[in-house]
Amino acid sequence: MSFLVDIFGYLTVLLQGIALTATATTVGGVAFRAIMPDAGGAARRRHAVLLRASAAVLAAAILLATLLKVTIVAGTLGVALGDVAGAPFVAAGIVAAAGALAVVLAAGRVGAAARAAESVGVAAAIVGLTLVSHAVARLDGRVALAVATALHLVAASLWIGGIPYFLVALAGDGDRGEMRRIGAAFSRVAAASVVLLGLSGLYLALRYLGAWDAVYGTAYGVMVATKALLFGVLLLCGLHNARVVARMACDPDAPVLRLRRVAEAEFGIALAVLFAAASLTSVPPGIDLTEDRLAWHELVERLTPTWPRMTSPDHADLAIPTLQAAAAGAVYVPGQAAPAPRNASDIGWSEYNHHWAGAIVLAIGIAALLAGSGVAWARHWPLLFLALAVFLGFRSDPESWPLGPVGFWEGFRNPEVAQHRFFTLVIVGFAFFEWGVQTGRWRARGTAWFFPLATALAATLLLAHSHAIANFKDLLIIEISHIPIALLGLAAAWGRWLELRLPGPEGRLAGRLWPLGLALTGVTLLLYREA
Repeated sequence: MSFLVDIFGYLTVLLQGIALTATATTVGGVAFRAIMPDAGGAARRRHAVLLRASAAVLAAAILLATLLKVTIVAGTLGVALGDVAGAPFVAAGIVAAAGALAVVLAAGRVGAAARAAESVGVAAAIVGLTLVSHAVARLDGRVALAVATALHLVAASLWIGGIPYFLVALAGDGDRGEMRRIGAAFSRVAAASVVLLGLSGLYLALRYLGAWDAVYGTAYGVMVATKALLFGVLLLCGLHNARVVARMACDPDAPVLRLRRVAEAEFGIALAVLFAAASLTSVPPGIDLTEDRLAWHELVERLTPTWPRMTSPDHADLAIPTLQAAAAGAVYVPGQAAPAPRNASDIGWSEYNHHWAGAIVLAIGIAALLAGSGVAWARHWPLLFLALAVFLGFRSDPESWPLGPVGFWEGFRNPEVAQHRFFTLVIVGFAFFEWGVQTGRWRARGTAWFFPLATALAATLLLAHSHAIANFKDLLIIEISHIPIALLGLAAAWGRWLELRLPGPEGRLAGRLWPLGLALTGVTLLLYREA
């Protein structure tokens, strides 16, 4: 139970991100069915499989999240599980999961009854998720906030959740006229959804933030700003696709393949937005944190670049070893609610780690640029990721194994340590697969996809990292410093994806641009500061 309590916050965010993604693709799939009612058998079967899988994942994520909350509440209060079963969040979870299961049963069936079951199912899922949102916990304006939350979720689902079904409809060598009709219909739905999404999002931001200084002074505001930035990127992708769809009406040679590839990247970026939205559930709205907000001058001072720190403090001078030597015993329990004790040496240790990691990533980006320009030896650039993995594996968490007193398995009680170790494994995967691709050792098509997909996953999880419920200024500044790294990671990931998936000059242009994302990530790490 104690281990579950330690990782509860991060598990909740991950399950919420999965639930939001599955909600989007479930609602989007039910709505997309109205766009292609006369689709052929193959397209209808692919649509049904995707819809059924989305709804099943949604039901599983909601049930797991509800069970996790029940277990935590019962364990921390010392009551039986049955005593918690009547809580409102349990009823909301059951309603949402039942709605998702109704869609699972109805997906792929024909007739009015099946469509009615799907509609009722997605409505129940949206109601259930709305009932566990920030809106219902408010004391004022609860109904208006709940309605805005539900509309925001529906709008996001119609647009973002419809993209996979749009890709299914465009797959293969189908009838061009049917493709044009489906493309035009989905473009209209997406345009209306964007308007509703923007308006509802603006209303929620104004109500939950309340003042400008909450945007940069609270974790909630920072994530809202990040969502808004990614929303702008999605708009650019959507505008590109809308132009191609409009061109399809009068040009038989319209680039349908480019439309599909950009839509793939659009959906990938949208997943990051959904996980960023999930992270908002782990922190209170900015309007509720009126004390000790991060001031603008503090943010500017901390983000002002200084010369990188390339020498490390001694491990014995860190806060935990120093305190343990004085107390002759353990002074830190991994996973505890309060952050680990830190002193000036801890700050220096972290900055040294970030700066050397930045130097390695910058070298990777430059080598990838050279490889794209035809420099033969530079094609081995992925091996530099191994140096990064070894460095991070030993240096990331000085309080844990192999340098600190906290054992290897015990360290997983701290979500931050668990995330660092996961990212280290992903980096090893980068090196292994991409080196084989770059040198021609791996020729299977799917192996080249590991690097962009794993990079996108790592960047998305970095956006969805756990936040401190208390508004610790130092931790908030660290989060703000990490967000550009996540955004540049997304740019590199989907740029590489487009290079692999797009033929011709567009793919070559993406191949020239995505290494810049890696190089800029290295520069960002070199400028990282904690003091």
